[in-house]
Amino acid sequence: MTNRDELAGRLGDNVRRLREARGLSQAEIAKGAGVPRATWANVESGLGNPTLAVLFAVAEALAVTVEELVAPPRASARIYPKEALPTRTSGQALVRKLLPDPIRGMEIERMELGPRGRMTGVPHTEGTREYLTCESGRIAVIVGGERFELGPGDVVVFRGDQRHSYVNPDARVAVGYAVVVLVSR
Repeated sequence: MTNRDELAGRLGDNVRRLREARGLSQAEIAKGAGVPRATWANVESGLGNPTLAVLFAVAEALAVTVEELVAPPRASARIYPKEALPTRTSGQALVRKLLPDPIRGMEIERMELGPRGRMTGVPHTEGTREYLTCESGRIAVIVGGERFELGPGDVVVFRGDQRHSYVNPDARVAVGYAVVVLVSR
């Protein structure tokens, strides 16, 4: 079991490291979090005993979870083999998630549409934006009854809360990348 001093020290180290990685001073981040700078300094020192409200404010200002604030240090990098990333088939498409760790409000997927393949998208929550980039081949996106043709390098941006579908009009495989930015409620 982790003793309190070790946990407080880990919390302080994690908060300081995350703040410094963002290039912010204690005063800047404390203001953004809505806590006094002295409170932030106490958290970083490992000597404070922050309330849950302060921990949530710190986590939100750093755009991480409370769990990440107190977690043991991780390696600076981790590789995820292709086989470890979740995949699904939808219509004539193979879709692979590209974010192995969840990032609140964001999804990134690689979409491979077979020759003349089609995939129906599922409308997301209201206010969602979707960005689709065509990597190779051609992809047609039908959004709200309108058709948008993409070639390599093209990007279409649309409201993801509408009915939408993807079509490969060619006889060769098409690859695209979808970034979905969800609205937080």
